[in-house]
Order: sequence, then structure tokens, then C-alpha cells
Amino acid sequence: MPHALHRATLALHTPLGTPLAGDTLFGQLCWALREASGEAELIRRLDGYTQGQPWLVASDGFPAGHLPRPTLPRHFAAPADDPSQRKAARKKRWIPVQNTGATLATLLGSAVDDAVAYGSAPRQAVQAHNTLDRLTGTTGKGAFSPYTVAQTFHAAGQRIDVYLVFDTDRIGADEAARLLAALGSTGLARDDGVGRGKFSLVGLAAAAFAVPAGANACWTLAPCAPQGLGFASSQSYWRVLTRFGRHGNELALAGKPFKTPVLLAASAAVLTPSGRFTVPPFVGQGLGGAGQLSKAETATVQQGYAPVAPIALEPAP
Repeated sequence: MPHALHRATLALHTPLGTPLAGDTLFGQLCWALREASGEAELIRRLDGYTQGQPWLVASDGFPAGHLPRPTLPRHFAAPADDPSQRKAARKKRWIPVQNTGATLATLLGSAVDDAVAYGSAPRQAVQAHNTLDRLTGTTGKGAFSPYTVAQTFHAAGQRIDVYLVFDTDRIGADEAARLLAALGSTGLARDDGVGRGKFSLVGLAAAAFAVPAGANACWTLAPCAPQGLGFASSQSYWRVLTRFGRHGNELALAGKPFKTPVLLAASAAVLTPSGRFTVPPFVGQGLGGAGQLSKAETATVQQGYAPVAPIALEPAP
């Protein structure tokens, strides 16, 4: 099936309850499709999802014009003798997208920090909440104790890029834009029901990453499940992420809202195939189905796929 890469640019209008993760976005887009076209249509789109045939693969959200710095050991970058320089280098976690065709040294050397990538660094804050006991009309102890919720504030209208890989036989750009616009009106991720994560769609267009000379590895743009897919472990680098999933929409109110935890490679992993390298549109696998992830909805699946950019993983200096 043909898969094509697109870039969606979002303008944020409210704080985010959690970072914009690709697997979470995919789940919310599935709910948006179900509400727009019905459950039967969602089931049709998910046919083959766990057999390497996703209808849609979503990346994390990144500051516009940037990608996450590849997860690589420090010895791949030029050494910094000054400890203060090493600390500053750790904060440079974004790569300008125009440098994707560069050599590894140039690529890593172009990394910038939040203040540069976003224009104004996001601000973390907590908001106090109360839960009222309807019998007394007041807060109290236990389940009715006041609590705080973390949230991330961006500049008004902050531009965020999300990369989407479409199976063009099952979804087109126009429909994807409608689903994103519907999602933007209700909100993304945690606490969307109380105004978090609202955005407008600025644009959606075909995209492509420059391929560097000697490209031999995949640079992932979302959490993924690379287990058993033939990547060379000695030449692949990733951070482990345990995803403790929870249902959204109406299933969030079900008696069993939690999903089975899954082990993923976090975004920005560098995965090197054992054999000949060709640039794929995505890597990973679809997880779940047949009750593996959820007792409340046995057909539940988890995005274990990730869009990728090619990278030339040179020998360490």
C-alpha cells in the first residue's frame, strides 16, 4: 500500500496537559474518525493494522521547523572540555529540519535549545483543582482533597509541526485535515475536556526529508516498538519508554479504563537495520487487538509505528 509523508502545522491556543505524543495523537484521531464516520468505518481502516499496514502513523508534536535531537551517546558529538558547555549542550534538544541532509557532525552541531526552537521557551506550571463532595458541598479528605495538575504554557499561537504518514488508499489530505480540525476544537491529550490542548490547523502539505550521503539508519519521530524487526542492536540507540495507557472518550468512564502497559523505544531513537538500508516511510509495528491491550474494548490497538527521517550514522570519532 502507498504511504506518503505530510506535515501538519498547528497553532496552539491553550496550555497542554501532557506533551503531544504521536501514539496519543493517533488514538485521538481514531476516536475523531469514529465520531465522524462511525465505528464500522474505523474498523475498516484498522484492518491489517497489526500486520504492518497502518492507515495512519502520527509523530510527536515539535516546534515548527525542528525535529528532536537523535538519541546518541555523547562520543558521537564533538567533546566539550568545559563542564558548563556540556550542560548547555544537553539542553540543545532540537535540530533544524533543513539540516536533515547534513553529515552527522553538522547535524548534531546545529542543535538548538527551547528558547531558539520555540522562539519563547515553554513554561511549566501547576494549577490547583478541587473535587467537591456533593453531599456536603465542600472539599474534604481522600478523594475529595484538593490537588494540582501540571500543564505547559506556550506563547500565544505557538506553531507546532506534526508529521503524518498516510496510506493514500485509505485516507487523503482533505480528510486528515478535517479530523485534525475537529480534534483541535475539542483539545489534545490529558484534560482536553477542560480546555487543554486546543489548536487550529494552519496547514497540511506533502513533506520530504533530505537524505544524507551514506544514509544507513532511521531516526524516529514518535515512540515505537522495534522489537523483533531486525535492527542491529550494537548500532542502534534508544531510550526505553513504558507507556501506561488509558482509554479516552467514552471508554475513559468505563469500569476498566486502563490498558496493559507496553514497552517502547522513545522518540528520537536511531535504529540501524541489519541488512541493506532503504529509506522507509515508517518503522515499528502495530500492537494489540484480540484483547491484548484492553479488557474494556478487545479490539484496542496501540500505535507502535513511527515516521522516520534518514540519518547517516558515521563511526564514532
